[in-house]
Amino acid sequence: MKKIHLTVIVLFSILLIGSASYGLLYMYVNQPALPEGVRVGEWSVEGVNRKEVPLALDERLKQMEAWPITLEVEDPAPKTMTFTAAQTGASYSADDFRTAVQQLDEGNLWERAYARYHFIKEWSLKLTYNSKSLQEQLNPAWEKETFGTPANAVRRITASDKVQYIPEKGVSRIAWDELASLMQAKLHRDFAPLDHDAKPNPLLIQLPLHTLQPEVTLDSLRQEGIDRKIIQFSTGLGNSSAGRIHNVSAAAQAVNGMILPPNGTFDYEKVIRKAEEDYGFREAPVIVNGQLTPGIGGGICQVSSTVYNAALLTGLDIVERRNHSLPVKYLPKGLDATFASGSINFRFKNNTGKSLLIHAKVEGGSLTVKFFGTFPENVSYALESRTIETLSVPVKYVLSNVLPDGAQQVLQNGQPGYIVETQRTKKVDGKVVESKTITRDTYKAQNRLIARSGHTNLPDPKEPSVVEDGISDTKQP
Repeated sequence: MKKIHLTVIVLFSILLIGSASYGLLYMYVNQPALPEGVRVGEWSVEGVNRKEVPLALDERLKQMEAWPITLEVEDPAPKTMTFTAAQTGASYSADDFRTAVQQLDEGNLWERAYARYHFIKEWSLKLTYNSKSLQEQLNPAWEKETFGTPANAVRRITASDKVQYIPEKGVSRIAWDELASLMQAKLHRDFAPLDHDAKPNPLLIQLPLHTLQPEVTLDSLRQEGIDRKIIQFSTGLGNSSAGRIHNVSAAAQAVNGMILPPNGTFDYEKVIRKAEEDYGFREAPVIVNGQLTPGIGGGICQVSSTVYNAALLTGLDIVERRNHSLPVKYLPKGLDATFASGSINFRFKNNTGKSLLIHAKVEGGSLTVKFFGTFPENVSYALESRTIETLSVPVKYVLSNVLPDGAQQVLQNGQPGYIVETQRTKKVDGKVVESKTITRDTYKAQNRLIARSGHTNLPDPKEPSVVEDGISDTKQP
């Protein structure tokens, strides 16, 4: 009996102790307040009802995202802009803390007790920052209005042919990467949850800027090496017709302002295409098979010839060039450069080692071409052309059935031809260091044409027509 009684007492005691322990554990697990010493950021949640924590947390996160941020700009004029933290792209969360609070009510009694017992005391807030929303507000149009537009450096040629440079103008633009880093550091470090009735002071941030440079800078212009006027060469327009003056002016305008890079090739065919497209050509005398005849574009070879002489006097390499079939009035024989669409071109190569700027202008009855670039001031070139042979005028007879027997009539007087050699002399410090023949040109003699009485001959076969000093485009009005 005594053993049974003792057993009952022991079992009852165990049951009582177990019940008491369970009750204590139940009370420990289900106490409404969070554990002591728990903080989220600078917000103490010690003793706060865990059921109320999520709502209180949401409210405080909203307060933090509503915190005013003032961005300051000092240049070009002081300016401030105020946004909320959320408008700048900031958002806050405490997901780990929120999950830990939820675990106090999830699982069995032992799991919940374990969660409470091991509940972390210090919790941090997570800041997520994305500058996209701020970039949409402070967009390129706003930056342009606020800071202006960059201006390229400018090179200009004065009336006295001096080369002047005007520096570029850079403008400010927002340094977005730097701003993102600054915002994350400031928002993470300085933000603390607000008391419900507190009035937050704006967080001041100096807007970080960088300088946006234009595409063309003073350095990039100077590196081209256009330092001074190298050469100037002019030819007269004489009594040219209005149509011819227009054509010369059109080709000159297409050349004017051209910059030839180092080792670049000047291509006159491209110049003519541009001139025809931009300005069009008018009727003026052209050369066809050694004869002057009305045509379109007459006079364009005066530009190629003038540029040719400037190139020779700069010592440049001539890639392609041919003289006219007839001598021209505006240059000595041997110093002209003709052009014929699709068959004769004029090209030269820039061998100065730097860029070459070409100016061309018709003014005061003259065409003037100027080269600007880098060229030794102690070097100069001179040209001399001499006729080494005069070609006799060939006489050609044709029969005419309108002349009386034994009669004849001069239809064309004819002109002699010439063989001309051109020599270029190079001087350094005024002393001749090189002299060589650079071209040997032939100007064809023009027939003296005489008609005799008799039956008319069959027409001679005609040579293919090559339009010199003009264009052969039949679409040109």
